[in-house]
Amino acid sequence: MKATQAIRPPARRHALRAMAALGLAAALSAPAAWAQAQKYPDKPIRLIVGYSAGGGVDAVARLLGTRLSNVLGQQVLVENRTGATGLIAADFVAKAPPDGYTLMMGDSALLAAKLLQPKIAIDPLTSFKPVAGAFISPLMIVVGNDFPAKTPAELVKELKANASRYSYATSGVGTVQHLGFEMLKQATGSPVVHVPYRGAAQIVPDVIGGQIPIGVVSATAGMAQAKAGKLRALAMMNTAKLEGAESVPPLADALPGFDVAPRIFVLAPAGTPNEIVDKLSAAVKAVLDTPEAGTAAAAQGTLRAYAAPAQLGKDMAAETARWKKIIAEQHIVAEGS
Repeated sequence: MKATQAIRPPARRHALRAMAALGLAAALSAPAAWAQAQKYPDKPIRLIVGYSAGGGVDAVARLLGTRLSNVLGQQVLVENRTGATGLIAADFVAKAPPDGYTLMMGDSALLAAKLLQPKIAIDPLTSFKPVAGAFISPLMIVVGNDFPAKTPAELVKELKANASRYSYATSGVGTVQHLGFEMLKQATGSPVVHVPYRGAAQIVPDVIGGQIPIGVVSATAGMAQAKAGKLRALAMMNTAKLEGAESVPPLADALPGFDVAPRIFVLAPAGTPNEIVDKLSAAVKAVLDTPEAGTAAAAQGTLRAYAAPAQLGKDMAAETARWKKIIAEQHIVAEGS
């Protein structure tokens, strides 16, 4: 008796062929990715910044880029593509070839921008591959010399008792300065009015002159005038100590657990090979581990804060969730909405 042979349905045969093709493609692409990573980099790398030259993110991008050039053996060229709170630069990088030659120096504002402008095409959590956390940029609450509070505890008490008397300035809607102070408002139940400015260069003179009672600015912008006696550096919004501002107490002294500071990080387009991402991340770590980089970062008012790719991805997701919560609860909308 002749043995019968099972006949596979056509759909199943097609599925098996497709699976086999995918397996073959993966087997062939793995050595190709490894070979690509072995010769990487063999040409200059562009590090895209979404802000103007001379600003805080641009300054640390150049600090990092110069030193990365030495570690990687290829030039790392900083390129400014300004506009829309970094979104123009982000869109450019997200659409770039995922080969490690176009990177972005992103910051926390990019995470908030997506939440305030949900219709934009890119998503910081899916359009990019995290490369490395690099810096944090401490923020400071500054007030005029005649402001009644002199400590974080006194500030909290004053806001609870007399919130309607005060307004506060930041460098814009949706910035970490803005969202951080909204967290303070929420914690104290204080309806302090937000007044968006263009930046610290406009905020600091108005705080000194009494046109605005409270400002949230970078630590360097606030500390220079505080040391000159022109205003009072009342509190740091984060807990890590910054060189030159060690005497300024953290807001966490009055509100335990309060810790807000913009994060600055390196991103690559989604799909960039892991081998290249790992090589870049190791290079960033090598730069940040040097004492010279620490000194240079402090001079820019930042702190080194290296994070490996996986950790940076978790940090970005957690920070996004944090901003999403405060934006919803405080009913924050983008300017012009």
